[in-house]
Amino acid sequence: MHSNIDTLVTVFGGSGFIGRHVVSALARRDYRIRVAVRRPELAGHLQPLGRVGQIHAVQANLRYPDSIQAAMRDAHLVINLVGILAEGGAQRFDAVQAGGAAAVAKAAAAIGARMVHVSAIGADANSPSRYARSKAAGEQAVLAAVPHATILRPSVVFGPEDQFTNRFAALARISPVLPLVGADTKLQPVYVGDVAAAVAEAVDGRTKPGATYELGGPEQMTMREIIQLILETVDRKRLLLPLPFGLASLQAALLQFAPGDFKLTPDQVALLKVDNVVSDAAKSAGLTLQGLGITPDSMEAIVPSYLWRFRATGQFARKNA
Repeated sequence: MHSNIDTLVTVFGGSGFIGRHVVSALARRDYRIRVAVRRPELAGHLQPLGRVGQIHAVQANLRYPDSIQAAMRDAHLVINLVGILAEGGAQRFDAVQAGGAAAVAKAAAAIGARMVHVSAIGADANSPSRYARSKAAGEQAVLAAVPHATILRPSVVFGPEDQFTNRFAALARISPVLPLVGADTKLQPVYVGDVAAAVAEAVDGRTKPGATYELGGPEQMTMREIIQLILETVDRKRLLLPLPFGLASLQAALLQFAPGDFKLTPDQVALLKVDNVVSDAAKSAGLTLQGLGITPDSMEAIVPSYLWRFRATGQFARKNA
């Protein structure tokens, strides 16, 4: 009888926010997992997610084709999760999200491996955002090399280690005013565990070959509604100050150099000008979480389970604990 333990999956970017949940989901389904990362010594947190010897980290850099090929040796499936939210140093949108995706796809094609590529809702070759254009270029390169690849496009992803809900909760701790960019822009926040489940379903072969799936949570929310939910969760009252996009762009010209939670780039402002939700076309075609048999979790159900630590009292009864 065939067992998943006979199937080797190479996961590029498996030590990151989404990656650790993908690795966990695959480990529960008994796959052998090779995690390809730039610094394997920092991927030790993945080992407890599987059995002894089930998860193995190796060094790979998407700018070096030889390292990609080595990380993919004998693999049956390849997952590309590598992406960046902001540029810095050699990490540029085109190099990572377009060129990197192309390099992984070409290597997968060379060994006949199946491929799952995680992109983003909003990927658009005509977008004013360089992030969105590079995501579109990456998708195109993947399908050109591996026509039967599965593309997964999540909306904004939330979860315990995210840089989204945690960022605003941290800012609410220290600032009485929260500037709000894109207050009325609609998003469809999706739980990282549901994204990982979709990846696992694709690895299991339950997606349509060559199809692009759009992954969103159970409800559309404006940016204002999301921040209000975060503030209610951490039990803090803060003034929300909506910023016109013109003013936000000017501020981002300076804040793109700011550290940590204060960072805001002009490209991120450009992204927030457009709604980031699952399209009607994807719904009609069944190319969604629901189409994969996954019932998405809401922010209201999940966020309190990890943002409790930001509450002023330091005490919070965890929901769904």
